[in-house]
Amino acid sequence: MDAARAVCCNPAMAASTPTPAASRPAEGDGDAPAFSPLYQQIKALITRSLQSGEWRPGEAIPSEIELAARFKVSQGTVRKAIDALADENLVVRRQGKGTFVATHAEEKIQYRFLRLTPDTGEPGGMERRFIDCRRMRAPLDIARALELKAGDTAVQVRRLLHFLERPVVLDDIWLPGHLFKGLTAERLSEYKGPMYGLFETEFGVRMIRAEEQLRAVAADAAASELLQLEVGAPLLSVERLSRTYGDKPVELRRGLYNTQAHYYRNELS
Repeated sequence: MDAARAVCCNPAMAASTPTPAASRPAEGDGDAPAFSPLYQQIKALITRSLQSGEWRPGEAIPSEIELAARFKVSQGTVRKAIDALADENLVVRRQGKGTFVATHAEEKIQYRFLRLTPDTGEPGGMERRFIDCRRMRAPLDIARALELKAGDTAVQVRRLLHFLERPVVLDDIWLPGHLFKGLTAERLSEYKGPMYGLFETEFGVRMIRAEEQLRAVAADAAASELLQLEVGAPLLSVERLSRTYGDKPVELRRGLYNTQAHYYRNELS
C-alpha cells in the first residue's frame, strides 16, 4: 500500500536573495522586468530577519509604516507581505497591538502539528511520558532524511502521549545532534510547554512546516505493549519531516496512532 502524502501547512518562502529596495524598479513600472512580485521580495527580506533572530518568537515586529520606510516601498506592499507571512503562521496579527513573531508557546500554535482529535471533546489535553532520549550515529535512512553526513550524530527521542490516562500515540523522534546539544530526557520532562516550544526557546530551532506520509499498519509486539493493544491491532502510521527556515529538515518523527477513539483531522484549503 503506497503511503499517502499530506502537507501540514504552506511551504515557507524559498531562501533566495531579493533585490535591494534601492535597486528595484519603482512600483508600477510596467517597462521593468518582473522577477517576482514586490511584496514577495519584501516577504523574503522580513523572513530573513526572522531567520537571523532580529525579532525573536513572541516579539513584536516593526509596524507596517516603519517597515515601509525601511524597505522604501508602500505600506500596502508591506501589508500584503505580512498577510502572506501570517498565512504561513510565521507571524501573528493581534488586533490593536500589532504583529508578532509566531511562537509554538501560543495555544493556537501548540497543536498546529497535532492532528489527532478525540471522537468527543476538544483536541489537546494530551499527557506525555518520555521513554528514552539518546545520542547515536544517525542510521543511514535518518541521515538521508535530515540531510546529515555519514557518521553524523542524531538524537533519538521516544515518547508516549496519553489521553485520559490511556496511551494513544507512540512517537520516535529523530533530531540532528549538532542542533540539539544538551538535550536529555530529564530536560524534556521538566519542560512544561510543548516540545516545539522547547526547541524554539532553548535551541533556537523553529518548526515552520511539515510533510507527512500516512499508512495503515498492524501493531507489532513492542508497539502493542506500549500502547496496551493486542498484537496486530490496527494503527495509523504517521511519518513527519519538519522543516525550519530555508526549507532545512530538522526533525523526523515516526508516530503510531491508536485511532479507536480518535481520528486524524486535516484542513484543506
